[in-house]
Amino acid sequence: QEQLVESGGGLVQAGGSLRLSCVASGRIFSSYSMGWFRQAPGKEREFVAAISWSGGSTTYGDSVQGRFTISRDTAKNTVFLQMNSLKPEDTAVYYCGARGGLGFGITPEKYDYWGQGTQVTVSS
Repeated sequence: QEQLVESGGGLVQAGGSLRLSCVASGRIFSSYSMGWFRQAPGKEREFVAAISWSGGSTTYGDSVQGRFTISRDTAKNTVFLQMNSLKPEDTAVYYCGARGGLGFGITPEKYDYWGQGTQVTVSS
């Protein structure tokens, strides 16, 4: 059964760092591009970052460009999101998604599987 499990969220002060992890099981991962999205209360799910199935290409949302880095470890079926210089506006539930189609997906409907989410809270 295909499953994504996120971890690594928590409470951090502004300017701090966190690293999120997403472990994929089942047939997901080796041929899927992966992405991170976030959703704050009362807002739509927002694209954060995506990485190709090979790990050779990445893309980022404008609000996190230069601060966040997405990577993947194929041997461990895991995708990471390193978040630096965190701001209070980064506070949200962060979701990992897997996409089986060609190319990156920067909108939620392009993704086939989702994890349960992990809360990130940045205090000012």
